[in-house]
Amino acid sequence: MLFNSIAFLIFFPLVCVVYYIIPQNKLRIIFLLLASYFFYINLSIWYALILLGSTIITFCGTIVLESPYCSSPKIKKSVLCGIVIVNVIMLFVFKYTNFIIQSFFDIVSITGKEIAFNGFEIILPVGISFYIFKSISYIADVYHNKIRAEHDFWTFALYVAFFPQLLAGPIERAGHLMPQFKEKHFFDGRNVTFGLKMLLWGYFLKVVFADRAVIYVDAIYSNIHSHNGTSILLAAVLYSFQIYCDFAGYSLISIGVAKIMGYDVVQNFNRPYFATSITDFWKRWHISLTKWLTDYVYIPLGGSRCSKLKTYRNIMITFLVSGLWHGAAWNYVIWGCIHGVIQIIEKAIGYVKKDTKTRFLFARCISTFLIVTIAWMFFRLSSFQDAIYGIKQIFSSFGAPFMSSDATPALEFCALALTIIVAKDLIDEYHPNKFRLFEHKNIPPINLDDDLQEMQ
Repeated sequence: MLFNSIAFLIFFPLVCVVYYIIPQNKLRIIFLLLASYFFYINLSIWYALILLGSTIITFCGTIVLESPYCSSPKIKKSVLCGIVIVNVIMLFVFKYTNFIIQSFFDIVSITGKEIAFNGFEIILPVGISFYIFKSISYIADVYHNKIRAEHDFWTFALYVAFFPQLLAGPIERAGHLMPQFKEKHFFDGRNVTFGLKMLLWGYFLKVVFADRAVIYVDAIYSNIHSHNGTSILLAAVLYSFQIYCDFAGYSLISIGVAKIMGYDVVQNFNRPYFATSITDFWKRWHISLTKWLTDYVYIPLGGSRCSKLKTYRNIMITFLVSGLWHGAAWNYVIWGCIHGVIQIIEKAIGYVKKDTKTRFLFARCISTFLIVTIAWMFFRLSSFQDAIYGIKQIFSSFGAPFMSSDATPALEFCALALTIIVAKDLIDEYHPNKFRLFEHKNIPPINLDDDLQEMQ
């Protein structure tokens, strides 16, 4: 079941009504868990079985981790590695098997031996990257005594499967979300108002803009060799906003849905296209993923508490993981490498530390946006060659942009929607306390930042 489906618009109000009618908090937890699995089974029953398997393994493993049997640091570390490896294997089997085998055959083909491989028919559970990362962070936090292992299976299972976050995040930490499940939440009009504001803006980003922009982007990128540089540039810029509105829209809907039921979910996007560097971009883009990679990949590798060369190595490894997390293909790896290399360059020349409150602020925002947009071409296009061709066309082939009966209306609609999005983000970024023309007790305000900050 997707957020932007009629089924969800029926499902969620019913869940809310039943949730608030149930008097006991324990029963509410069980009800939300069943609702979450129904939400997931609506996509595929196999998805739910894989999710349940990961949940049981992680729950039992962390109970063992805190038991007297793990009094020895060596045994405790072995148990930790075992639980993490099982979860990682599940992720790799369902998401990366074909990619690994195909990559091996591609390497073999360099020797002149061609091996045909059509790929195995392996299901890819939607959201598996999110709930596996949630499980791994939980395991690591229990191991490092940041939190205690949860002994109530229903509560832990709900943390892993909580339907507002199941398909597209944010990647919530157990220490923040699980304690909220143990509190009884009462119906609060302020929570409902806040949640509806999140839903309203999230659906605008996702349905009004992203789902229209994809029409033009697909028209260009599905046959990039037939289009000039102007059309490709327009598609590249539209895709930058499309993927932002897609991800940010889903995150806002997740925040809104959770808040209506009384739960706080972390902010995931903070106007990333106003970033003044790639490093700043990753402090604003997919914030929960950035924090996860920082805490569980970058810092364990040594972070910046080592030599410059090792720090640069740690950055590259972290962004290689980020690229692979997004998808099982080399174009995602290349995308991650681009962001890693640029961050290393920024760190080496001290670009991040330079004062951004200067007349060059706008230039820095634009240059960062252009770098991100070019990187997105490697992310979106299926081959390295297509991305390079598209970039060459942008700088060498000019002409009228592509127009068609299908793409032109979508493009015109996107222009209007994008004007609203950019205007709102400009106000939120530079004048957060002004222009609150729509802030009235009966009208949801446009500015959402203050509400997000209060939620944190």
